[in-house]
Parts: sequence; C-alpha cells; structure tokens
Amino acid sequence: MSLRPRPLRRGIPLRTIAPNAITALALCSGLTGVRYAISENWERAVLMILIAALLDGIDGQVARMVRGESKFGAELDSLSDAISFGVAPALILYLWALMYAPKVGWIVALLYAVFCALRLARFNAQIDSDAQPRKLAGFFTGIPAPAGAGLAMLPLYIWLWSGEELARSPWIVTPWVAFIGLLMVSSLATYSWKSLRLRRNVRFEALVVVVVLAAALVSAPWQTLTAICLGYLATLPFSIRAYRRTMPPPAGSAKPAGVPPAG
Repeated sequence: MSLRPRPLRRGIPLRTIAPNAITALALCSGLTGVRYAISENWERAVLMILIAALLDGIDGQVARMVRGESKFGAELDSLSDAISFGVAPALILYLWALMYAPKVGWIVALLYAVFCALRLARFNAQIDSDAQPRKLAGFFTGIPAPAGAGLAMLPLYIWLWSGEELARSPWIVTPWVAFIGLLMVSSLATYSWKSLRLRRNVRFEALVVVVVLAAALVSAPWQTLTAICLGYLATLPFSIRAYRRTMPPPAGSAKPAGVPPAG
C-alpha cells in the first residue's frame, strides 16, 4: 500500500469565471432582444443589443485585469458575438422590416447572420498567426461584429426618433443590411479603438467629449446613435488611407541613390 499523499484537486479559479460570466450575460442580452422584437417592443430590443455590445467590450478587459484569459473564454466570446451581433440583429430587423420583402428579406437576414459568423471565424483562424499586418498596425480587417450590429440597425434608430415610415421600407432596409454584412467580411482596414492613443494636451477635451456624449445618449439616445453611426461610417475612408500609409513601398518603386535618370 502506497503511503504517498494524494495531490489535492484544485477547483477552477474564480478569476476565470468572472469574464466568462460577463460573456454569458452578453449572450442572454442579445437573445432577450429577440424576445422583445417578437412582442414588437423595438426600443427594448435595440437596448438589449446595445447592452450586449457594452458587456462584450467589458469581458476582455476584465479577463486581462484578473489574468483570467483562456481558450474556453475566447471560444465562448466568439459564440456569444455570433448570436448577439449576428443572429439577434438579423431576427430583429427581419421582424421589423425585412419580413415585408418576400423571400429577399429573409435571404438578406440569413446572409447578414452568416457573414457575421464568417467574420468571427476568420478572426479566430488568425488569432495566433504572426502574419497579421493590419493587427500589428492597429487596425481591424473589416468592421467588427458589435459595430456591424449597431450600423445594421441604423434605419431602426431613425424610425424610432422620427417616426418616418420610409426608414422602415424593406426596399431601403434590405440593401442596407446586405451592405453592412459585406463590410463585416470585407478586407477593409478599419480603426481599432484599442490602438488609439490620445495626446497629453487633448486628454481634458476628450473627457469633455465623453461626458457630452453620455449626456446625449441619456437625453436623446436614438438621435445620438444615428450620429455615432454616421460618424463611424465617415471614418472608413480615413482608416483605409491611414493603413496604406503604414504599408512599406513596393519593391522596386524607390530609385537607387546616386543613379542619374536615363536620357
């Protein structure tokens, strides 16, 4: 009989559970948005997607803060994003407007959800790759899933604050949702907020902007979300140009020094 003491079995550290719990809450929030859409409570449906986006931005920060990063957490985060920012917005927009476009509306809703899943699958496939020039330069490839969900619901924001039925027209919402889905799977270089650095002389001004933005979201949420979406779309040409500036010149484009021009 061996008298060696048996090793104690250690449980899962609490620090690994906390970020995964936040991710699970984001998933629940996204699915709850579908529940509100079924009952035609559109404001709460949109609010649930926005809460899911907020929780999605927090879980990674919490994981790094408590040193609770794990492969399981990364996979759960991607699954939550696919449902909260792919499936849920597609169903909300379908129940709101796309269902009135026979056949085409459901096809576009499917394409949006699939494109979101493809975007996340591409991200996961490249997460451990060293050859990621956009990531190294501080850019995303295509628009991220939370931003895609927010942009896809832009017609819904406009309808909520204006009551304009034209914004609910399936012939406007259908191409718009398809366009946002294509932006998610595109190869466009878009800004990553994690790589943004503020100068020391503008930190106070940035704080003022954040306070004003928070106040605007409380007092006029749908108008403010509309402005945020339009502002984000306006940054796309600048992000593409900024990324091109970070790329090295192609080989053979620079002329050797000291060689006189021919002729």
